[in-house]
Amino acid sequence: MLVAVLSLKGSPGVTTFAVALAVRWPGPARSVVIEADPSGGDLATRFSLPSHRGLLSLAAAAHHKADPALVWQHCLALPGGLPVVAAPPDAEQARAALSALVLPQGTDAGVLRAAADVPGVVVIADCGRVDPGSAVMPVVCSADVVVLLTRARADDLAHLARRMPVVGRWSRRAVLLLVGEGYSSAEVARGLGVVPLGRVPVDPRGAAVLSGRSIGPRGSRGGPSRSALGRVAHEVAVRLQPQQPVPAGRGVPDLRAVPAAPMWVNGVWVAPTPPPLPALPVSGFTRGVAS
Repeated sequence: MLVAVLSLKGSPGVTTFAVALAVRWPGPARSVVIEADPSGGDLATRFSLPSHRGLLSLAAAAHHKADPALVWQHCLALPGGLPVVAAPPDAEQARAALSALVLPQGTDAGVLRAAADVPGVVVIADCGRVDPGSAVMPVVCSADVVVLLTRARADDLAHLARRMPVVGRWSRRAVLLLVGEGYSSAEVARGLGVVPLGRVPVDPRGAAVLSGRSIGPRGSRGGPSRSALGRVAHEVAVRLQPQQPVPAGRGVPDLRAVPAAPMWVNGVWVAPTPPPLPALPVSGFTRGVAS
């Protein structure tokens, strides 16, 4: 299974959530994080990983064949044990590596797709902030599910509203996650026509425990299930599994009873008195559970 985690604006914690999702993915699946951010990676610098293995070496090895075993041969382990293929911090090198990983016709994620097709394997691609025409687009369009993260603030939602129909065409299955405080799921659903699957908390301590940078409860590095971020990541992972599709409609509030959603007015989102923003065509998005 190939899961693409991305954003359209800003830095809402895509890398952190991709790592959390991989750590908390239910067993016995074997998960790996591919840092496929065209703007350059953070994991190698953040964890002082050696540079002899990673996205660059994988791209060189996979240039002539899409052997799924190559992904594991070019992994390094985070302190908590999670296997990752880290991207170089340099954006130009990262884009070159991503371009080399794509099959010649430019429509398939090559070795990443091959690895994700192995039974019991989950490849989680940290795609960073995505723009049309980006080097990571073949990975996004090849994914079994796209996880779109956005902060629930006015400027982020305004940007998302304009691009939502396009994102819905990138994948047959896409889900929306809100990050941090801001507009409620019901308000976002009313404005965008898509019910967010959930809300990711801003949890620096939980992120540190999940990645192995910090000692968890009772002096162990275990404890990710005790963190708010870990619990949400696990819930999302369970719902994304192929045998457990996102339950449509369960828990969704009656949107007719909620206050009018914010609207795009003169360059800002405001809480309106007039009728709310109409639902946008969002083919491909899964209508999940409001949080």
